[in-house]
Amino acid sequence: MADVFSILSNSYKTAPMPSSSPAKYVPVDSAHYKGTWKGVYSTGEKFSFSISDVQGFRAKVKYQSDKGPVLFQDVLIKDNSFRIGDTKFLLKKIGHAQIKTVVTNAATGGTVLNTAYADLV
Repeated sequence: MADVFSILSNSYKTAPMPSSSPAKYVPVDSAHYKGTWKGVYSTGEKFSFSISDVQGFRAKVKYQSDKGPVLFQDVLIKDNSFRIGDTKFLLKKIGHAQIKTVVTNAATGGTVLNTAYADLV
């Protein structure tokens, strides 16, 4: 029985946070999202998103930057956006996205919001 609770606990911890937006999830055009997106933050740090297997409003995403771990996550696309880790991807127009990442200073605990743009390559 303890294994069941362990599984439920782990699933709960990794489940996406509920959205406060009243909009419903609707299927997206996979061609607008699929592929590799690249950009550079104002700090000079390069980043990329690899988006694949877009089905309905679900997709598989790999995010990597020069300074940080590589993240792999299944995401839900809503209102032309999704979150992966501390990063939000917002499709502004076809082939062009706005990226916002919260960066926490380990020494002070302060946070900064980095905003950049990414293009589909």
